[in-house]
Amino acid sequence: MAEKQTVLVTGASGFIAKHCVKKLLDEGYSVRASVRTPARTDEVRAAVDPEGKAADRLSFVTLDLTKDDGWDAAAEGCTYVQHVASPFPPAEPESEDELIKPARDGALRALRAAAKAGVKRVVLTSSVAAVAYGRTPEEEKAQQDRVFNEDDWSNPDGPISAYAKSKTLAERAAWDFINSDEAGGMELAVINPGGVLGPLLDKRISTSGQIISRLLGGQVPACPRLNWSLIDVRDVADAHFEAMLRPEAAGKRFILVADNAWMLDISRALARAGFKTPTRQLPDFVLRLLARFDKTLRMIVPGLGKQTRFDNTRLREVLGITPRPVEEMAVAMAQSMRTHGAV
Repeated sequence: MAEKQTVLVTGASGFIAKHCVKKLLDEGYSVRASVRTPARTDEVRAAVDPEGKAADRLSFVTLDLTKDDGWDAAAEGCTYVQHVASPFPPAEPESEDELIKPARDGALRALRAAAKAGVKRVVLTSSVAAVAYGRTPEEEKAQQDRVFNEDDWSNPDGPISAYAKSKTLAERAAWDFINSDEAGGMELAVINPGGVLGPLLDKRISTSGQIISRLLGGQVPACPRLNWSLIDVRDVADAHFEAMLRPEAAGKRFILVADNAWMLDISRALARAGFKTPTRQLPDFVLRLLARFDKTLRMIVPGLGKQTRFDNTRLREVLGITPRPVEEMAVAMAQSMRTHGAV
């Protein structure tokens, strides 16, 4: 029975993980939610169970991706693990190891603890960053019409951001582990979302959510030529849930992308919904100039004018999820930011 099963969800204070916890509680599961600092537990509880209806099915543990303490005890008695925790920086770090070590080592800590505890299946949150990046400009030009699928991998030795490299190496390490004797027959499914929009459960804005918050906050006078592969956070939580349970999901990666959208498309959708957002394009040279003074902008300059497309057939056919359209996820995020006082 579902109510007798417990799921460990790591990184529970994150945007995606909160929705994963909420989905599991709504479906009758007990959730053991991990946070890095105990001070975040009240925040998570208020976001995922505001009326306290699932208080007896939600508990918390403290885990750190970089430390061994507590992992074995956290996984003990759990039927499934959703390992969502991974560092996602607002700016490029000084050293790539700041992201690579916690992402890779944290994934292995979660998998080892799960295997020791006899967990049936782990669902790992990876990213499209582990699928289509690290290509040279020549490769990008030659492959500009390519549509990437789950057989594709980013090249960690190519020109790649520290974040994309961390996600690639962490996911590779997870698959290597699951194919080793140490895994003991435990199953793995991997979720590879694009940029994640959709409703916030509280006032904390995710890194992807900065797309919307900057548009709403008037920080973007016009829209740079930036394109994202996007998915709604509710579809991401549903995908974790289905990948956890469906027999045919074991041993598979799942690209989570509804569609691609230019920043101008997103902004115009918000404007149609009544938000005051820009409806003009920003010339490339202006963004390059601004990026000299803004680390976050510096991260996105290489993506100017580029579009990376993904095949979401497996999401639809294996997990049975028809993703929400970009306009719906963008407007839902904007409305929730207003509701929670996040902008």
